[in-house]
Amino acid sequence: MQHLKHLTLTTLGLVSLGLGSLNAQEFISAASDTTISMFYEAPAVKVLGEKPRLMGDLPGSATFLSPKTIRELQPNTSSEVLRTVPGVIITEEEGVGMRLNVGIRGLDPDRSSRVLVLEDGIPVALNPFGEPQLYYSPVIDRMESIEVLKGSGQILFGPQTVGGVINYITADPPAQEAGRVRLVGGENGYFSGLFSYGNTIGNAGFKVDYLRKQGDRIGATNFRINDLSAKINLSMGPKSMLGLKFGVYDELSNSTYIGLTQSMYEAGDQDFVQMAPDDRLTVRRVSLSAIHEYRFSLNTKLKTSAFGYTTTRNWQRQDFSSAPASNATGVVWGDTNIPGSAVYMRNSNGHRNRQFEVAGVESRLMHRFNLGTVANRLEAGARFLHERAFEQRVNGKKADARSGTLVSDEIRSGQAISAFVQNKFELGEKLAITAGLRSETYFYERHILRNAEKDTSILSNATISQILPGAGINYNLSETWSLFAGVHRGFAPPRVLDAIANNGVVYNLDPELSWNTEIGFRNQVSTHWALEFTAFNMSFSNQIIPISESSGGSGTGFVNGGSTLHRGLELGLRYDLGRQLLPTGHRLEWSLNGTYVNAYYDKDRFVGEGDSKVNIRGNRTPYAPEWWLSAGFAYEAPKGLSLRFTGNYTGEQFTDELNSVTPSANGQTGQLPAYFVMDASARFQFQGGKLALTEAVKNLTDERYISTRRPQGIRVGLPRMITAGIDWKF
Repeated sequence: MQHLKHLTLTTLGLVSLGLGSLNAQEFISAASDTTISMFYEAPAVKVLGEKPRLMGDLPGSATFLSPKTIRELQPNTSSEVLRTVPGVIITEEEGVGMRLNVGIRGLDPDRSSRVLVLEDGIPVALNPFGEPQLYYSPVIDRMESIEVLKGSGQILFGPQTVGGVINYITADPPAQEAGRVRLVGGENGYFSGLFSYGNTIGNAGFKVDYLRKQGDRIGATNFRINDLSAKINLSMGPKSMLGLKFGVYDELSNSTYIGLTQSMYEAGDQDFVQMAPDDRLTVRRVSLSAIHEYRFSLNTKLKTSAFGYTTTRNWQRQDFSSAPASNATGVVWGDTNIPGSAVYMRNSNGHRNRQFEVAGVESRLMHRFNLGTVANRLEAGARFLHERAFEQRVNGKKADARSGTLVSDEIRSGQAISAFVQNKFELGEKLAITAGLRSETYFYERHILRNAEKDTSILSNATISQILPGAGINYNLSETWSLFAGVHRGFAPPRVLDAIANNGVVYNLDPELSWNTEIGFRNQVSTHWALEFTAFNMSFSNQIIPISESSGGSGTGFVNGGSTLHRGLELGLRYDLGRQLLPTGHRLEWSLNGTYVNAYYDKDRFVGEGDSKVNIRGNRTPYAPEWWLSAGFAYEAPKGLSLRFTGNYTGEQFTDELNSVTPSANGQTGQLPAYFVMDASARFQFQGGKLALTEAVKNLTDERYISTRRPQGIRVGLPRMITAGIDWKF
C-alpha cells in the first residue's frame, strides 16, 4: 500500500500544472498537510499549495486556491473565490452561482464559454466542443481547492485553449473513518448543508458527499439544489491504482432571462422584483468517471481516464415584448411613457428543452529520461470524445404552460480526436525549456427534424482541424526568484448551432484563433510572502462575437468578430505583516491581486447598415473592464479565531461593441459604472479542531450596483447578506 502515497485521483485525471511527472521521492517530501491522509496525499494539488517553490516548474502563470483560502472566504458561490485570481473577471447573473460567467484577460465572460472548466480533471461543459456553455457549474460548497492555469501549459488540455483552465478539486477518501457536517443558514431562507463520510478498508478507500442548498428569495431567485457525489480509490497491486467517481446533480430554480429596464433601475424600488414568476429552469446532471494509473517504474507511468455524463437543461420562460401585444396578460413593467422602457408580459411561453451527452477516453504517458546531460520530462497522449445534443423548442399558450406545440426539433452531434505531446528540457539547475504540440480534429453535424412547426429532414456536417503549438521557458535567477515566459496557439471551435444554419447551409465560420504570449517573474519560496507579476498579449485573428440569448443577442446566426488585441498586466502579492507587528503565532496577511487589460478591436470592422455604419476599430470589447482589483486582510490567532476582509473593485465596462455610454431604454446596453464590494468573515475553531463556528457578511457596505445588462435587461448585485454556520468533523 506504500505506493498509494504517490498516487491520487486528481493527478490521474489532470497532471494539471506540470507537476505530475515529479518522481516518487519528490512526491513524498512535498506532501506536508497533516489533514490529508497518508493513504491519499493528492501530491499534484498539495505540492502546489504547500511547496510553492515548485511552481518554478510551470511554463506560465498559475494560481492555486488552497483549502485554507476557501475556508477563510466562506464563499456562497465560486465567483467569490475566482475573483481573487489575477486576470479573472466575473459577471454575476443571479447572484447565487448557478450560472458561472468567467472571462480571462478580457475575454467575454458569457457562460464561461472561452474557459476550459474541469472537475477533478473531467470537463463539465454541456458539450465541450459544440456547446461549451456552463449551465451547470460545480458547487463551491463541496470543493476542497481550485487550480487556475493561464500559460502555455494549456496545450495539454482542450478543446478550449484561448483563455485558461479552471480545475475544481474535490477531497479524496480519508485514511481512517471520518465524517463531516457543515450547516450554513442566512436571510431569505438561504441554507447550505453538506454531509460527508469516508473510510479506508483494506486496499479500498471511499468518500460520499451529499449537499442540499436552497434559497427562498435570494435577490429575485428561488432555488433548490441536491448534489450527491462519491469517490472510490482501489489499490490493484504494487504498481496500479483505479479511481472511480460518480455524481448526481439536480437543480430547480426560477431563473429567468428578463431583467430591469433603465427606468425601473432608476426608480430604485424594483431591484429584485420577479417580473416573470412562472419562469422555471431544471438542470439534471449524472456523471461517471474511471481513472487508472499504471506505474512501469519511478520514471514512467500511464494514466487512462474514461468518462461520461448527461446534462438535461429544460428552461420554461414567459414571453414578453417592448410594445403592447394581442395576448398580453395585462402586467406591464417600467415606464410606458418612454419608448422602449416598458416590458409587456404576454400570456404565452417558450420551452427550451435540451439534453446533452458526452463520453470520452484519454490516455497520458509520462516519462523521465536523460539525453546526455539534459534531463527530460515527456508527456504525450490522445483522447477521443463523442458528444450529442437533443434540442426542442415547445411553445405554450399560457404564461405557466408546462407543455405546448412542438416548433423545432433537432440533433447535433460531434466526434473529436485530440493528440498532444510536450517535453521539458532541463538544461542545468537554472534553465528549463518546455515545448509541445496539440492537434484537434472535430467532425460535427446538425440534423434538423422539425423547423417552424413543419417536419423536415435536413442533415449537414463539417470538419475543423487545427495544429496548436506551445513553448515556455523557466529561468531560476536564485533560490527565491524565477523568470518565466511562454507562447501558445489559442483555439476554440465555433458552436455547431452557429456554424450550420437552420436551412442546413454550412457557414464558413472560422474557429476562434489567437497567439497568446506572456512573460513574468515570481518569488514563492518564502512562507510569509509571495509575488507573481505577468505581462501578457493575446492577438486574435478572429474572435467570435457571442449572439446567443444569454449574451443579449438574438440567439441565432453567427458573427465573425474579426481581429482583437488583449494586452495587460497581472499582479499577485501576499505578505504576512504579523511577523513584524504581532507576537509569535499570530498571522496578519495582506494580499493584493490586480489586473489591467486593454482589450480592443485592432483592425477595421464595420457595424450597421447604410449611413449608420460605424467602424469600431479601437473600441473596447464588451464586458472587459480595464482595471479590476481584489485585496484582502486575514488575521489568525493561535487559539482558533480567524477573521478576513476582502474588497473587490471592478472598473467601468462597455456592454456592446459600439461602446455605448448612454443607457438604452430597455436596459440592455450602456456603460456599466465601476463598483466596489467588500465581504467579511469570521471563524472560531474550538480546541481539538473538531468543531467550528462561522459567520460571514457579503456586500458589507450594502453597495448598490449593476452587475450586468445581460441576458435581457439590468441585473442588480445582491444587497448585504449575513450567514452563520457550524462545521463539525467526526
